[in-house]
Amino acid sequence: MRTSKRTQILDAATRVVQREGVKSVTFDSVAAEAGLTKGGLLYHFASRDDLIQAIHQHLADRWEADLVAAAGKPAAEATRDERLAAYTRVAIQSATRAELLLMLEGSTNTAHAAVWEAVTERWAPPPPPASASASASASASASADPAALDRFILRLAADGLWLYESVTSDRLDPAMRQAVAERIADALDQ
Repeated sequence: MRTSKRTQILDAATRVVQREGVKSVTFDSVAAEAGLTKGGLLYHFASRDDLIQAIHQHLADRWEADLVAAAGKPAAEATRDERLAAYTRVAIQSATRAELLLMLEGSTNTAHAAVWEAVTERWAPPPPPASASASASASASASADPAALDRFILRLAADGLWLYESVTSDRLDPAMRQAVAERIADALDQ
């Protein structure tokens, strides 16, 4: 199937972010990367913010598709551990510097952050907050669910690895990265 012009633009914009950061995304820079005119971009996106929002959604949709493939089923049909195992494999194997930069940028914009929060809520939600009626110290020790704590630690391990590789020049050997992903995912089966 042929890639749509909009998808080509969003892929080009992602490459610009990967190379130069989010601030470098302009109609001119993305048009040059996509081999289009600025007018060609304006046909699809009315403003830079529309373009940035579309990049967030484009990458989050890719994550969603990768997560479904890793789990072998949609989030609604997967168990909590199956969802987290899929999240672990996808986060470690396919997260990019562009996605990290966009997630960081998105954390300051409610609409941009909502795109990523929706994916995370479906696949790797944090443990539920402590009850509002209980004191913080009493609820932390009395109602802590060890399985929920283990799942959250595994999510932090998965997020930490791709974050590490995104902010340093260090790259793990692909076999080691795969082994780490599998070790974290396998811990969910125990």
